[in-house]
Amino acid sequence: MPENFTRLLRQDFADLDTAVSSWKKLAEALGKTRTGSGKRVTGPLHRAGWAGLSAKHGFEAIEATETKLGTAQLDAQLITTVLDTLNNKMQAAQRKLRNAVADAEQAGHPVRSDGWVEPKPAADPAHHNDGDYEALQRQANAGLAGFRSRIEEALTEATTASYEAAELLHEIDPFDLDKRYGGASATEDAARVAEFAGIDAKDIPDGKDPMQTAKWWAALDEEKQHFYLAAFPDRLGALDGLPAISRDQANRAVLDMRLNDYALREGDLGYHDRYHYRSLSALKDRLDTSDGGPAHKKLYLLGFSTEKDGRAIVAVGNPDTARHTAVQVPGTANELENFDGQIDRVEKLQRSAGDRTMENGTDVSAIAWLGYNAPEINASVTSKDRATDGAEALRGFTHGLRAAHEGERTHLTVLAHSYGSTTAGAADAGGKGLDADAMVVLGSPGLAVERADQLHVSPEHLWVGAAPDDLVSNLASDLTLGADPKEPGFGAQRMYVDTKKHSGYWDDNSKSLENQGRIIAGKEPKDEGAG
Repeated sequence: MPENFTRLLRQDFADLDTAVSSWKKLAEALGKTRTGSGKRVTGPLHRAGWAGLSAKHGFEAIEATETKLGTAQLDAQLITTVLDTLNNKMQAAQRKLRNAVADAEQAGHPVRSDGWVEPKPAADPAHHNDGDYEALQRQANAGLAGFRSRIEEALTEATTASYEAAELLHEIDPFDLDKRYGGASATEDAARVAEFAGIDAKDIPDGKDPMQTAKWWAALDEEKQHFYLAAFPDRLGALDGLPAISRDQANRAVLDMRLNDYALREGDLGYHDRYHYRSLSALKDRLDTSDGGPAHKKLYLLGFSTEKDGRAIVAVGNPDTARHTAVQVPGTANELENFDGQIDRVEKLQRSAGDRTMENGTDVSAIAWLGYNAPEINASVTSKDRATDGAEALRGFTHGLRAAHEGERTHLTVLAHSYGSTTAGAADAGGKGLDADAMVVLGSPGLAVERADQLHVSPEHLWVGAAPDDLVSNLASDLTLGADPKEPGFGAQRMYVDTKKHSGYWDDNSKSLENQGRIIAGKEPKDEGAG
């Protein structure tokens, strides 16, 4: 106790402050190196079309290196959090100790160099035989036990914090840094560090209120934000209302861990895992390819899942800063394996809208939202069940875009194709709707409602496009999924299209694509023959 008392009372925490700062900088540098690998190495190699056996092994080696960099970044962040928490706890214990000593001395109690608080004499000791002497002594020293207890408590808190921090630092094993499985160990360490730092996973919002989620995130200091992203990426990546950059960082970390896990078990994968390994590898390649391109062409991974046929949400351009935002909802037979085609479509939508905005597309974000279990080509396509099941997720996503957006309100357009329009209709009809400024439905079999005024979006800004030979629009509408939205009695606006069949609406140089871009940009679509 004497040694600890003197040490804590006089402790200078400058070295600990420096250590926290240094580890923080290292974590940031590792993160930038990992991200830079995609921008300066992987992305350019993908765009250059590097292929063949050497490319296969080369990309595998790069991915393994990026995984190790991710583990190192997480470990450095954990060490930063441990040291920062230790610093705060030790300084709090020091303040408590110094206050206890000052209060004891102010009350007239001598405090020895070993921390022991002496009683103070209430009367001359020569009168100790006086009948009132003992009573006076007890009265004068009534607070003595309290001062001793406060000092003991401060020393115990400092000792406990130091011991726990040492144990945690010992468990963060540098042996894992050069191993592909190291990420799993680091994730386990994160849970223990979180408990030490007083960070509870239960404090993470449930995601039901994107605005509350956005407020929770904004109230966290930068260090806590970094730790939450490092320790709980799977939870944060799925939270509507968080900034796109943060969701992308979290989801890419989870994607890398998932791919790493598949790679380590590749010889034993079953059909389902092998399917998702192939699909997620293609998604990562697409993300890596975008990393070295222009900022407004960067892809943001806003969500993914391997549940059932798989789900994914990818934005082209940052929706948090865009003046015009488009959310594309795909329909039947869309799944994780063919999601690359949805990214192609939103890239076309961004270009089309960008041709009609003040900043040539740098102010447009277009999002491919496969956040629901799209029906297969079977009996499920005639039921509203899949649409109803996905409606809440779509509402949460669009409200999350609103909550996370920076500056002036973005012009939000929801575009939906085929059965995706049924999902979008069910979402906009229920709850508080999608909060969209405009909606475009293409090849729709029905919007899950009977009239346009049953939706939250204004009928004046609900646009329906249907090719003359679109069999889904012509044969499946007005049956089980709602009234035919292209009929005048429904109350929507017709959008001129010049493309053919059910999936031609994104054909290059078409009026169909141009009109979608015009609506995203906040302009009226053109009629047939308009210049």
